[in-house]
Amino acid sequence: MIEYLLLAPVITCILCFFAKSRKQVEMVSLTGSIATLLLGLVLVAEVYKNNIIISWTNALFADTFSAFIVLIVSIVGFVASLYSVGYMGHEMEHGAMDFRRLRIYYGLFHIFMFTMLLVGVTNNLGLWIAIEMTTLVSALLMILYSKKSSVEAAWKYMIICTVGITFALFGTILTYFAAVRILGESGDALNWTSLVSVADQFDPTIMKLAFIFILIGYGTKAGLAPMHTWLPDAHSEAPTPVSALLSGVLLNCAMYGIIRFYTIATKSTGTAFTSNLLIIFGLLSLGIAVPFILLQEDYKRLLAYSSVEHMGIIAIGIGFGGVFGIFGAILHMFNHAMTKSLMFFGAGNVLLKHDTKEIFNVSGLVKSMPYTGAMFVIGGLAITGSPPFSIFISEFTILAAGFSQGHIIAAVLFLIFIIMIFAGFFNNVSRMAFGMPKPGIEKGEVSRWTLSAMAVLIVFVIVLGVYIPPSFYEMIMKVVEIVR
Repeated sequence: MIEYLLLAPVITCILCFFAKSRKQVEMVSLTGSIATLLLGLVLVAEVYKNNIIISWTNALFADTFSAFIVLIVSIVGFVASLYSVGYMGHEMEHGAMDFRRLRIYYGLFHIFMFTMLLVGVTNNLGLWIAIEMTTLVSALLMILYSKKSSVEAAWKYMIICTVGITFALFGTILTYFAAVRILGESGDALNWTSLVSVADQFDPTIMKLAFIFILIGYGTKAGLAPMHTWLPDAHSEAPTPVSALLSGVLLNCAMYGIIRFYTIATKSTGTAFTSNLLIIFGLLSLGIAVPFILLQEDYKRLLAYSSVEHMGIIAIGIGFGGVFGIFGAILHMFNHAMTKSLMFFGAGNVLLKHDTKEIFNVSGLVKSMPYTGAMFVIGGLAITGSPPFSIFISEFTILAAGFSQGHIIAAVLFLIFIIMIFAGFFNNVSRMAFGMPKPGIEKGEVSRWTLSAMAVLIVFVIVLGVYIPPSFYEMIMKVVEIVR
């Protein structure tokens, strides 16, 4: 099943390059993303029954945490491909995209999906290779329009993330060095399934150093401050469906890598060292995001800095620890993926309609684009942690964990930062959504395809704020057991 899941986007990519028309490539892409979604759901169901699946001579595996990441990638990937039909089709109709580049876009889109799925199901420290692959493919997607600003953003992304991933490689090598002392020089010394069972025997000094390298390395890719500087440029310059994947999925994949190493390092070093580092970097991410959100003039960069904030929240949740802290962090990964993708899709519709990224040049969305405007306002409330939406539940759970675990100062700072971010973020959203539309803006939506994608996501945002299905709750609790 794991092999089929990985093959689906690869085959889709190949077929996209053989398509002869826009309709053909859109149909191939949609069919492939549906197949990937269905295979991802089947894998989740299999893991739910069997707890763990090992394949391809132990090189690939899926436990509940892997299945959780696959679920996020599959859902957001499908919705992004649905959104792409309307968004990229509009770009082609208005001369911003020719068919050759459209075909390249869809091909790279599905290879990007493959790399992120591979992050979730690789059973060894070769996770580093999978995450580096995501960097290479996503950089190519960023320069799709060949604009000076997008090329500059892609280079900045490549350079900073490559430096970061080098730190992660040092951490990976140190972890392997600690493992071979116990497991010997065998392939098993690289596998998660082997490492976790003997992690308590690793040299604590080596693992402390390894975790620092891992946190800085994968933290760069996750957008944790102060290694976040690539993120606002990359997310604002990429095509909107790619921005949604970068923010909603790729950042979670990097955070997944940090959490995997956290489970190993903690068994060796104890929780205090690793948890305190995560709390420090998490609070720093929230603190740095505050002024940029308060003073932001570009709505795509606003969403990018919001991603820095939310990766910080996930890090804080893991750092607070306990059942509540880890449960809240894992739930937040899913909630952020759905909500931030919704917001980027709304921003994409606004960009196509108004042809500007400037917040002050957009107003009256609820009048000029009633459906987009309404969902954009709901998404704005949701992403800032307002009740009764999904992110409120995960943020409240993390905050409760902070107080219950004795991290009083950190919890108070966390609360202050998210209140300030709410004020700044929603002030910008309300400025865009309400008032009178700018002169020359006709009433109407951009595409039914883009609205359909937003409608799918808003169901998750609203439903998970008031009801968590028992099977989904049980899945997250199994992930909590793995991380603890």
